[in-house]
Amino acid sequence: MDQFAEYEPRERRVGTAGDAAVAVRAATTADIDAIARVQEAAGRLAHRDAWRRAVTNPECCLLVAEAPTSTTVVGWAQTHHHTDPQDAAPAGHYLGGVTVEPAWRRGGVAVALTETRLRWVADRADEAFYVVNPTNRASIDLHRRWGFEEVLRAERLTGVEFTGGIGILMRAALR
Repeated sequence: MDQFAEYEPRERRVGTAGDAAVAVRAATTADIDAIARVQEAAGRLAHRDAWRRAVTNPECCLLVAEAPTSTTVVGWAQTHHHTDPQDAAPAGHYLGGVTVEPAWRRGGVAVALTETRLRWVADRADEAFYVVNPTNRASIDLHRRWGFEEVLRAERLTGVEFTGGIGILMRAALR
């Protein structure tokens, strides 16, 4: 399975979150297994200990998205707050990963999770950052709607080393 969602800029799936709004809420420790299930369905590693720490960290926002007609978690996302510059990246609030159950992609789940995270960050800062692999075109396009622009490229950003050797630091003004 690919590391990133397949890039399909014009496709929108019927019968997914696009038909009804997902419920986005703060995650709890009871959601850790559901988040791991979404991660594994997307072919990604589960980081249960990191999520447990994030749930109790007031400088972090860990969210889940639930299906409209149930409490089934179909996506999750988080933020990170770096109080000191790391590598070439400045201190600040960063959008962390967003993962959506493959059957629910292209239906608005990532948009809902990102909007909620950006509102959370805007209550705390004037700008938001995120780092991305340049081959992750789906993520780059998703974030452009909020004005994210490239700041710089580097081999390592916020402790992340990138497949292919280079990552992009993106920034959006929130006020």
